[in-house]
Amino acid sequence: MFGLGIVGLLIYAYTIYDVLTRKFGGGGNDKIVWILVVLFLPLLGTILWFLFGRKGTS
Repeated sequence: MFGLGIVGLLIYAYTIYDVLTRKFGGGGNDKIVWILVVLFLPLLGTILWFLFGRKGTS
């Protein structure tokens, strides 16, 4: 069980890192919105980022 927690934490940390280092094409608000989504909804925000967020960036 402890190993799954570590894996989840690593995926969550990678998601935050990925959002922070991505270049967003539109206005500057996209990055802020994604950071807030990932921080306030950790599991759902991570899933949404990998399903929808990464496609809209370069």
